[in-house]
Amino acid sequence: MRFEAGKFGQPECVVGRVGGGSGERRLSDLVDEQNASRVDAPTNHPQVDRLIRTIWRLRQPDGCAWDREQTHASITKNMVEEAYEAVDAIEADDAAHLCEELGDVLEQVLLHAQIASDAGEFDIDDVACGLNEKLVRRHPHVFGDLAAEVEGRAPAGYDEARPEGTAPDAPAVLDIWDDVKRLEREARGELANGRVAGLLDSVPSSLPALMQAQKISKRAAKAGFEWETTADVWAKAAEERAEFEAEEPGTQAAAVEFGDLLFALVNVARKEGIDAEEALAASNRKFRARWARMEELARAAGADVESLSTAEQNDLWDRAKAEEKRAR
Repeated sequence: MRFEAGKFGQPECVVGRVGGGSGERRLSDLVDEQNASRVDAPTNHPQVDRLIRTIWRLRQPDGCAWDREQTHASITKNMVEEAYEAVDAIEADDAAHLCEELGDVLEQVLLHAQIASDAGEFDIDDVACGLNEKLVRRHPHVFGDLAAEVEGRAPAGYDEARPEGTAPDAPAVLDIWDDVKRLEREARGELANGRVAGLLDSVPSSLPALMQAQKISKRAAKAGFEWETTADVWAKAAEERAEFEAEEPGTQAAAVEFGDLLFALVNVARKEGIDAEEALAASNRKFRARWARMEELARAAGADVESLSTAEQNDLWDRAKAEEKRAR
């Protein structure tokens, strides 16, 4: 199995008899033939086609003025907002709301694809094809049998992924993905212009800062740039705190050092198996719930929480916290 440059230079898995030749085929085609042969395999999704046509129509000359004016840049924030609203629905365990919010996310995907199609860049089929290729090549533990049948040998990493025919557990799958991503980065660089992509190049710089810090530090750690123990990371955090406190308060230098302190704390979380983004999101939710309870307690006493003294607010905070503990 080898990578071949597909559309936009994205790597595609090609399999064939050892030595190559006319018998080579894309692994994704073989996978789809196998998937489609299953009794319960999805086949037709007419509502998706109807939605694609509606988005297309809105961008036509006699469509909607707002939709026609949009560009990738003008609706960037919409993509982020809709994704976060879907996350809120998931966390609320509200299936009906999630269905609606996933539709809003899908609208953003289709609208971006239509904008690109109108500009002659790519269309929704290119998006779906690229994603399918990625899913196939990142699951050698699922689809490696097909490559092995065609080539007479397992693809690279397949034997390690499924020792003695066993299926990998979830943590092992994450390791497989990381290995395949590394191969993709190398292949993408070689297929494009001879430059091998850097280790951190594919981590989006637009990710939330905590999430980005955890991802790039994890990749660096896998490359060997790592502390031996969590205590070592705490020592680094103490060092960064001292450097922060040594700077003039409110200066840019202090801000830089505070960022270094946060980065060190993210690495503490990573070493402890904690997702820093999720941990902070949970703390945000806890704070919001306690504050909402403080407002309720204040109103019950005929007061506005914002007009209370700090001591009175702290008292309400402690009461809300105590109620929370009793409810566990």
